[in-house]
Amino acid sequence: MIVNTTRVRVRYADTDKMGISYYGKYLEWFEVGRTELLREIGLPYAQLETEGIGLPVIEVFCRYHRSALYDQLLRLESAVKTLPRVTIRIDYKIYNEDNELLADGYTNHSFIGKSGRPVRPPKSFLEVVQPYFQSETLVSPR
Repeated sequence: MIVNTTRVRVRYADTDKMGISYYGKYLEWFEVGRTELLREIGLPYAQLETEGIGLPVIEVFCRYHRSALYDQLLRLESAVKTLPRVTIRIDYKIYNEDNELLADGYTNHSFIGKSGRPVRPPKSFLEVVQPYFQSETLVSPR
């Protein structure tokens, strides 16, 4: 399993008149967590893109438990729990400063090539993520 923890502060622009975060911001915070997770393991989005690989979101889910409030420091936990094949699922949890769960959810992404068609993850990607999934078998790309 690959896990990353990142922090983000709720900005004034993220909130409504009552100081409560807009629901769409949680998906942006998911993106922050996803970007930092990939960067931490040595696979920043920019590198994947230079290799001709895109990771569009093909499915998203978010369950809201509590509101994030203006100026709170949030903890974003992002995790990849299974070895990616043609898609990659990233799970998220967002907590406030009191360790209360604010939201959880996931995004599913397809690996696509320059043609926009689904492809297997590139060998360079699999080589980086494989050590996190020792019990699973490495699938070699075509």
